[in-house]
Amino acid sequence: MLLSKKYGDRFDGYRVKKVTGPFLLIPYIMKTRVDSQVYYDDDIDITAVEDFMREHQADIPGLSLYHIIIAAVLRVYSQRPYLNRFVVDSKIYARNHFCISMMIKKGVNVKGEETLVKPELPLDGTLLDVVDAFNKIVEENKVVENMNDTDDTIDIIGHLPHWLVKFVINTIMFLDKKNMMPKFFYKVSPFHTSFFITNIGSIGIEPIYHHIYEFGTTSLFLAIGKKRTVVVTDADGHVVRKRFMGFKIVGDERICDGHYYAESARLLMKLLKHPEKLLTPPEKVFVDDGINKLYDRYLLDEETGKKTGELFDEGEKYAVHRFHKPVKDEKKGKK
Repeated sequence: MLLSKKYGDRFDGYRVKKVTGPFLLIPYIMKTRVDSQVYYDDDIDITAVEDFMREHQADIPGLSLYHIIIAAVLRVYSQRPYLNRFVVDSKIYARNHFCISMMIKKGVNVKGEETLVKPELPLDGTLLDVVDAFNKIVEENKVVENMNDTDDTIDIIGHLPHWLVKFVINTIMFLDKKNMMPKFFYKVSPFHTSFFITNIGSIGIEPIYHHIYEFGTTSLFLAIGKKRTVVVTDADGHVVRKRFMGFKIVGDERICDGHYYAESARLLMKLLKHPEKLLTPPEKVFVDDGINKLYDRYLLDEETGKKTGELFDEGEKYAVHRFHKPVKDEKKGKK
């Protein structure tokens, strides 16, 4: 869903002004992501996920654990929109789309070259949408000699003289801070994303804490580790084998509080215990209630980007997310 812009918005997000308590000042006190990084780790029970994969390998060719984790994260973002916030120049924004950045291999050689990709996914998307998007990306990047736009941009800038590289990068970062960066750079930048994910388990090690980048708008970085079998006792006292995988998250604490992060992590765990829920769209996609003048914004046509003439309101598909005490809208008086 796209909404019309208001003064103070960015091209990639809506200004968030209706926040609670300390979040009015936190972005001004902790001015960088380095200041604001928080760390979380846990183990994911992937027993049900692996059973689900075996059950659906025939009707969903190429289905992988990676697909299911990304589909689960996508579903969490559709229900917990504060996670899709980001901070630039001490201002909080709600991203107007969902995308994910990751490194993938070119070709089929495990020692082959890697490339960065950033697919955009609909917030009401399903597991099948994720699989289709990734199959398309793999097809586009399977030829090792081919370079995507991100590769080309890195290659061009990286081969400039040292002083000129510094000038170009500093200029791009300044323009981004002032919402003047050319959209082409946003398109090719993996650092302007809802979240970054890396599969450290693919090289046989446990996950790491990966910093979130100062450049761009990344507020969350997820690293997943290798799979392992653990012998546990179930609720009936029986000894059973379970499959687990570790993960670590680094997040920006300026976008939401610890309670919100914890509830989001619990939702992720719940979805991975019941991956069949990812086969159908969410009942509703939740909209960030902190967006400035939310009810004064017009809906935009998804294809043309033009106003439809219809003001935003809750309906069958979208609902306003009110995790904390509702805050009155300045103009409409709606909650």
